[in-house]
Amino acid sequence: MKHSSGLIVFDMDSTLIGIECIDEIARLNNRYTKVSTITEAAMRGEIDFGESLKLRVACLAGIAESQLEALFNPIPFNPGAAELIHTLKAAGWKTALVSGGFTWFAEKVQSALNLDAIVANQLEVIDGYLTGNLLGDIVDANVKAQRLKSLAEKWSIPPERTVAVGDGANDALMLEAAAVGVAYNAKPALQAVADYSVNSSNLLEIIGCLQQSKLIDPVI
Repeated sequence: MKHSSGLIVFDMDSTLIGIECIDEIARLNNRYTKVSTITEAAMRGEIDFGESLKLRVACLAGIAESQLEALFNPIPFNPGAAELIHTLKAAGWKTALVSGGFTWFAEKVQSALNLDAIVANQLEVIDGYLTGNLLGDIVDANVKAQRLKSLAEKWSIPPERTVAVGDGANDALMLEAAAVGVAYNAKPALQAVADYSVNSSNLLEIIGCLQQSKLIDPVI
């Protein structure tokens, strides 16, 4: 069956972009300390991602949606993001963003980079203000891994030609589900399950990982 050269799926926060969106939103109503404390508890395994996300999003209630523009003007891409996506798309790859972050930001990243698909959580907005609730199912570690597989099936891409890139524990299952998992400036626990680790700010170094894994030609 004919297929694209491959599928690469990225996390968003602290991977394609250089910020954690939920933390930066929390700064807008001076709830950063509380949100970051919950995040740390989740990282210690005291609370799971889904529950921690609900608690953190509840802290965002009352923030005007219009205030979010300041966080993404310009979009804080990590170095090499646009060049990496352009290079892979020119080689026939499908590109996607699968994030535990939010669609408000993911849609802007998709538009700027011309990504083929995005999956993220949706913040509820009523009368222009965040309610502190989410809409729909939470995109957690299991969902991220499942979406990588379903996107590959959708585009008839063999499992052995799938790549996942992320930085945190919530990306572990996605990296394990891909043929090649790349940890980008990641926590030690994620690097332990990754096939490759990029410990610099330049996303273009992922090209070298794909060359070593023989998923792309060295002269790309």
